[in-house]
This record gives sequence, C-alpha cells and structure tokens, in this order.
Amino acid sequence: MKRVVVAVLGCVLLLIGIALLVLPGPGFLLIAAALALLATQFEWAKRPLQYASGKAAAGVEEVARSKFRAFVAVVSAVALVAIGVLDLAGVAIPLVNALSAVMLIISGLVLIGTLVYAFRRVQPASAGQQTAAADR
Repeated sequence: MKRVVVAVLGCVLLLIGIALLVLPGPGFLLIAAALALLATQFEWAKRPLQYASGKAAAGVEEVARSKFRAFVAVVSAVALVAIGVLDLAGVAIPLVNALSAVMLIISGLVLIGTLVYAFRRVQPASAGQQTAAADR
C-alpha cells in the first residue's frame, strides 16, 4: 500500500512539476521532490535524481561564482516577487491572476533561497582558497 501511495503522489508531483516548467512556478523544485519521493520506493528513480542533483549543484556554484549571473538572478527574483505582490495588491497585470501571482512569489522566494544557499556554499570554499594562497 505504501508503495502505491508513493507512486501516485510522486507521479502527481512530477506532472505538476513538468507543467510548471512552462507555467509560472518552481517546476524544477517539484520535479526534484517527486524524484526524491519516488527514489524511496523505486530503484529507477535514483539515477535521474542523482543526475539532477549533480546538475543543480553545478548550476548553483556557477551562479555564485559569476557576478553577472548572480546579478541577473537577484533582479529576476525581485521582479518575480514584485509582480506577484503588485497583482495581489490590485494592480492589473496582463496574463497574471491570483494563482499565478502566488506562484510567482513562491518562485521568487525559492530563487532567493537558492542564491543565499549558493553564496554561503561557495564563500567558505573561496575563503579557504585565499587562506591557502596566503600561507604560501
């Protein structure tokens, strides 16, 4: 029974995540969550989860190391949250309704959280490299 519940919930999360790749929302996050859930019961889900984890880690480090990409990511996150908040505050924004406004806000906050994680993860490594260079 547990395996069936995990399969159904994982597939639902996966389908929603795929839909959110083209709709406003954290699609990749839901896909990763679905794969993590499915990997608890199904061996086949572990391989794409490992692949996605590796790509995500590489992307996080790349954004944290590039000032331009970090700047674009911060501006994008702020824009997502701002558009969502403005729509919920009553400003008429084309093609945005209450549901998409909430999803925009969530996406922006997830992006901000990812950026904070990326900067904290890369910063200690950079500090360690600087200390090693100074010791030489």
